[in-house]
Amino acid sequence: MNINFTLVMQAIAFGAFIWFTARFIWPPLMGAIETRQKQIAEGLAAGEAGRQSLASTEKQIATMMAEAKQRSSEIIGQGEKLKTETIDAARVEAKLEAERIIAMAKSEIEQEVSRARETLRNQVADLAVAGAAKILKREVDPKAHADLLASIRQQL
Repeated sequence: MNINFTLVMQAIAFGAFIWFTARFIWPPLMGAIETRQKQIAEGLAAGEAGRQSLASTEKQIATMMAEAKQRSSEIIGQGEKLKTETIDAARVEAKLEAERIIAMAKSEIEQEVSRARETLRNQVADLAVAGAAKILKREVDPKAHADLLASIRQQL
């Protein structure tokens, strides 16, 4: 056996293997690798876009939260203002009602005092007539006495 022949045959077999691999195995293998590289690149790009979208969304959420807090504080302020206005209006209304009730009570008191004075005048006049009748021991004419009292009242 000849070593040179063996080496040449091995070289030819190796060359045939390289040609076969380069012709039939390498192109599909390189296509699969390129496809996988594209998928990885697209995944990384999508991840970066997702990260940017997440950052943008977080900024929007922070802005919306600030707006919501501001709006809620405005609503609370308006509620406090409305509460204060309602309380003030109720106080004014209660004060007016109290003044009206007091005025009505004073009016009733004045009417009662007038009635009581009139009643007392009549009773005093009757007592004066009765007393005068006893003093004079005779009957005094009540009509004449009423005329006399009326003339005295007019003088006062």
